[in-house]
Parts: sequence; structure tokens; C-alpha cells
Amino acid sequence: MLNRRILRVKAFKVLYGNVYSGSKSIVAAEKELLMSCEKCRDLYLFMLNLSRALRAAEGESLTSRKNKLVPTEEDLNPNTKFFDNRFTEILGNNVDFVKICEKKGLVWTEYDSFVRRLLKTVSGRDYFREYMDSEVCSLAEDCDLFVKIYENELEDNEDLQQILEDMSVYWIDDLGYVLGMIIRTLKSLKKGETFSVPPVFQGVGGVDEDVEDDRAYALKLIDYAMANYDTLFRQISESTKNWDSDRLVSTDIVLIVTGLSEAIAFPSIPVKVTINEYVEISKYYSTSNSRVFVNGLLDRLIQKGLEDGTIVKSGKGLL
Repeated sequence: MLNRRILRVKAFKVLYGNVYSGSKSIVAAEKELLMSCEKCRDLYLFMLNLSRALRAAEGESLTSRKNKLVPTEEDLNPNTKFFDNRFTEILGNNVDFVKICEKKGLVWTEYDSFVRRLLKTVSGRDYFREYMDSEVCSLAEDCDLFVKIYENELEDNEDLQQILEDMSVYWIDDLGYVLGMIIRTLKSLKKGETFSVPPVFQGVGGVDEDVEDDRAYALKLIDYAMANYDTLFRQISESTKNWDSDRLVSTDIVLIVTGLSEAIAFPSIPVKVTINEYVEISKYYSTSNSRVFVNGLLDRLIQKGLEDGTIVKSGKGLL
């Protein structure tokens, strides 16, 4: 489930936390990294399960309307298209999904007021009204509705942010990635693909002995960065002699150390990929000037490593 970009982010954040807490335990860093990755998938499952919570809230609303003292014709014969949504039915019928959500407490029972407010908001949207008024009834249309909900209603929702922060410190920065993964899931279901609970790590399964599977990649990256942080930090300091090392942005230093660790520890990853990835990460986790600084210094240090043999790349397109 987790791609290499988010694994790099998580390794960088774990390294940053350990460096500035003074911890030098590689075992503890590995444990923290694996926990962070597991929690990301938990958030994916929790947010997927929100669709079932919305359906349940709709069911309660339909029942309440029917039980009114003086129900209208619409109350007695409501439009049940949203309640009958096939996407939520697929999730509810997936034993593995339901079981893991219940076992890990990835349910919305405690947040029913948020779910009801969200349902009210969604019900007032033009895209929802169009869905309910359409005579087309298909899995594709049902998936399209939830694509719109996940695209438009959640990433900047302050109430949701508070819920996620209260539930897990690991979830603070993962929502955008998880929503993107859920939208990909919906689009694959729309095409007729089968839903299954994804593994935490993607991997090659031994197809190519020269390529690390993603769990091994993440652990090797954090191991190398933790074990060699002081050495790599000295290299950075020596390359920035005109700068006071205390004035260098701490996140930039940790990003460059992580990037150098990847360049050294993974001969099969192209230099351009490594540099581009950490420059992109710097845009979100450092200052406005970091992109240029990280790009220039990381490129210079990698080129130096290639020249002196501390970094070895072999194969077409790796340099």
C-alpha cells in the first residue's frame, strides 16, 4: 500500500525525531518506522469505513422519518439510493475488512455526531442531488459519488483533523496520501476489480534480486541513516564551510542525510530519482528556500561520492 515516496517521508521523520531526541537506538528507530507504516494503513481502513458509517447514519435518518407522528409520503417512501450504495455493500461483505476494523477499533461509533454533520453537508451538495435524482443505478455511479465525497469533503475538514489527532499522533500528516489511495481503490472497483485489504508494504516478491522489497527498503534506509548520521553530517558541514552549522535548517540536514543514505545504500536506485524525491519532500517539510539548497548540496555530495567511490551505481540510467 505504501509507496516509496511516503516511505522516504516516514524514514526522514523517524530519523529527525531520533536525532533531535538524542536517541541512537537503531532497533527503536526500526520499531518506530514500522509502527508509523502500520498506522498509515490503519488510517486508510478507518477512512474507508467512514463510507459505511455514512450509510448507517442514512439508515437511521430513513427510519426516524418513517416513525414521525405525521410522516409525509416522501417519509414513508423515501429515495433509498444512497442507503443501497453498492460500494458500502462491498466493504460490508468483505470479512477481512470488517474484522480488522473491529479488532483495531477503526470504527466511527464514538464520532456519530461528526458522521451526521458530514452526511447533512454531503446531502446538500449538487453532486449528491444529481446522484440521487439519476435513474442510473450502477457500481460505477456509486463509486463516483464516494470519489467526490473523498475528494471534496475531508482533507480540509477541521473537525476530522481533530478526531485524527486525538486518535493517533501518527495520522497527522498522512490524510492526503490516504485519501488519494482511497480514490484509487474506488476507481479500481469502478473498473470491476476486486477489493481486498492491502498489505502495508508493496513489494516485488523476489522477482528481481537486485531490487529491495519495500519493507526491506525502508528498514535498510533508516538503519544506514541512523548508523552513519554523524559521518554524513560532517560531510555536509565540510561542504558548507561558509555557513555556521548551527544556522543550517535542521530539517534540511536530516533530508540530505537521508538522501545520501539512499544514494549509498541502494546501488540500483538512480541518482536523479533520489535527488528529485528529497527535493520534493523538502517542499512540504522545510522552508521556502530548502528546495534549492537540498537540490544543490545533495547533488554535489552525491557527485563527490561517485568520484571517490563511496557511492557506486551500475547500470543504464542510474547516474
